[in-house]
Amino acid sequence: MGAKSASSPPAAAIVTASSVIELFDAAFGDSESTRLEGGHEEPLYQPKSALQAHHCICFRADYVASALHEVAHWCLAGRRRRRLIDYGYWYEPEGRSAEQQLQFEQVEIKPQALEWLFSTACGHPFRLSRDNLSSLPSTDSFPKAVLNQTQRWCTIDAIPERAGVFIEALAHRYKTPNIFDLNNYILTNLL
Repeated sequence: MGAKSASSPPAAAIVTASSVIELFDAAFGDSESTRLEGGHEEPLYQPKSALQAHHCICFRADYVASALHEVAHWCLAGRRRRRLIDYGYWYEPEGRSAEQQLQFEQVEIKPQALEWLFSTACGHPFRLSRDNLSSLPSTDSFPKAVLNQTQRWCTIDAIPERAGVFIEALAHRYKTPNIFDLNNYILTNLL
């Protein structure tokens, strides 16, 4: 018999919405009584009620990015906000004014920074979202703010506890090293 050939490392698992749901539910389904659910036309957070035995994070269709983004919002919401539909936040649909768009971007800095970390942890491409197709970006302040927040979580700020648990679960499943390496997060990736 010939020499035994070296085996190649296992291929990284492909990120799917169902695998993200599986990881989230394993991490938080029982401990937080929260489920992640795809297949919806629009994202929505629904707290548990007399008609629903658990909290539900609903994300759009079967989009991995939507799942990661909605989990980011959940990781940032405090206990009081998690008792409110959509965490009690306002949402202004497509066609926002410039002022409304700036307000939207201000509240989206941290969720999008967390989504970027989650995306890195599972090897899924991250795309900054202004969520307003009718308005063109007037400045680069939003991408810079998301980058700054992401880098702060990589270096000096404590990452929210539930976000850390989810990052660890994603990185373990997808065998992703060095999630908090600043080289993963550069401004040109957002533009």
